[in-house]
Amino acid sequence: MKPLYLLMFAALGAAMPAVAGEEAPAPQIVNVDDREGFSLDGVWRSIVDPYENGYYDYRRKPLSDKASYFADEDFDKDRTKLFEYNFNTDRTLLVPGDWNTQRPQLYYYEGTVWYRTLFNYRPRPDRRTFLYFGAANYETIVGLNGHKIGRHVGGYTPFNFEITDRVAEGENSLVVKVDNKRRADGVPTLNSDWWNYGGLTRSVRIVETPLTFIRDYFVQLKKGDNRTIAGWVQLDGEQAEQEVVVEIPELKIARRIRTDARGYASFEVKASPTCWSPENPRLYDVRIVAETDTVHDRIGFRTIETRGTKILLNGREIFCRGVAIHEEMPYATSGRAFSEEQDRILLGWAKEMGCNFVRLAHYPHNEAMVRAAEEMGLLVWSEIPVYWTIQWENPETYANAEAQLTDMIARDKNRANVVIWSVANETPHGEARLEFLRKLITRARTLDPTRLVSAAMEKTALEPGLLTVKDDLADLVDLISFNQYVGWYDGTSEKCDRVNWTFDIEKPVFISEFGGGAVYGRHGARTERFTEEYMEDLYERSVAMLERMPGLAGVTPWVLKDFRSPRRQMVGIQDDFNRKGLISDQGGRKKAFFVMQRWYEKLRKEYENR
Repeated sequence: MKPLYLLMFAALGAAMPAVAGEEAPAPQIVNVDDREGFSLDGVWRSIVDPYENGYYDYRRKPLSDKASYFADEDFDKDRTKLFEYNFNTDRTLLVPGDWNTQRPQLYYYEGTVWYRTLFNYRPRPDRRTFLYFGAANYETIVGLNGHKIGRHVGGYTPFNFEITDRVAEGENSLVVKVDNKRRADGVPTLNSDWWNYGGLTRSVRIVETPLTFIRDYFVQLKKGDNRTIAGWVQLDGEQAEQEVVVEIPELKIARRIRTDARGYASFEVKASPTCWSPENPRLYDVRIVAETDTVHDRIGFRTIETRGTKILLNGREIFCRGVAIHEEMPYATSGRAFSEEQDRILLGWAKEMGCNFVRLAHYPHNEAMVRAAEEMGLLVWSEIPVYWTIQWENPETYANAEAQLTDMIARDKNRANVVIWSVANETPHGEARLEFLRKLITRARTLDPTRLVSAAMEKTALEPGLLTVKDDLADLVDLISFNQYVGWYDGTSEKCDRVNWTFDIEKPVFISEFGGGAVYGRHGARTERFTEEYMEDLYERSVAMLERMPGLAGVTPWVLKDFRSPRRQMVGIQDDFNRKGLISDQGGRKKAFFVMQRWYEKLRKEYENR
């Protein structure tokens, strides 16, 4: 078997078709917050370019770097030349952030926006320099000092380019073309149920490393063995063969290994750590010390497995008291969340409801969200946006999905709270879809054999009042996880009283979505849609139905907070928002929030005594 890092390289390379002058990103550098360097966040100049005049000529042929906006020409310096753009006199945008909520004129805009920032730099002969993006939605082409340097496709995962030989002494011009147009061959595709926020939505930074550095590592409990910490280290650079020490001082571990000619080494070491759990989110200081580099991290250790219809955390049965979360700002009309402060507010609301689990839907959220959840004792379901109907038979679409899965796992594989990698949501049955998802599931398990793998499937009616999941995908995943909206899209709330469930596979049952919508403060009869009373009644009846469900091991109602979606068009009620949030977009708790809070407290006490 190939080492895991080589498999990651293969996935990354396959996803980025060669384009003249546009390189694929370098392999992902993990744990960038622990690296030397500096942030490029702040106020950037921008140009809105719906016709992509800065990239194509009038015959729709790509312009040379010198003729494109990457050249960053300044008309004020030479007014004898013809230029039809000038970053210095154009408007500004904050980075990180989406452009849709920063200017009223861009509320519905989908297309190209150019970003430009200037930064001063002093290259060092003993250092390599990388340009790191937390994420940019969706296609990103990067230029430095007048030349294109690379391209990335995908809106929610990190990427980086090495610029050691391209960064200049003194002032540097960084120009980034971001295009968020939805694409039929994209992941996600043209149709979804969340807003397609465009822009440099996560932090951008310069990362400096030694000439040979620790680019990646994996340190977790060995699958099926809570007394062995296992993993690997990957160096990047010419001095590939080195002695490396993996240190966990509190466990008195200092494991010495030697990397091979490719810079790779694996290890195992006996240990007795206090296991991470929602009740005790214990993290250990971990140091990886090579001859040329040192990296620090805080890592927790736990086991996750299934046994029959049970989910076992550290060998003990657990019920996942969860909620789904979209990456949108709290206390704001809308906008992509990007800061740890915003993340902790959202996660704090989940904790207030009694959650020990969150489903980060429908795409990888920012790294600060995952790390904050880990510190706060919240288990995580993390997924890629293989959503509804995509081009199952298109090899480039598959390569894109696999690259996003690879990047997600690469970034978060050392986070103890991530227990489920999800590969899809509500996808239609068919052989092409099954093969597409089968390959993703295999890839996920190859890259990380220590976690569960699943997908959000859909229910099937066997007969009136008797429901199940009838999907060949259920044989491939670790959970019977599915979305069901009995009482909202399927009948009225009273139908929950008449429904029972049966499953012919002995696996844990996980309801990845259920619920209905209401406008906070809108009141009426319990039979009137979009009132808090209807939503409360639906949740009360849903809880009673779920308590009758065999094998139920976890739920994530949809959704924590109202979020923006252009599919929701009823003026005065939806106003471009999905109103299924248990909390309003302004932070108001709807009545259904307290239904879940009471049920979760009951479940907490029940499982505490098991």
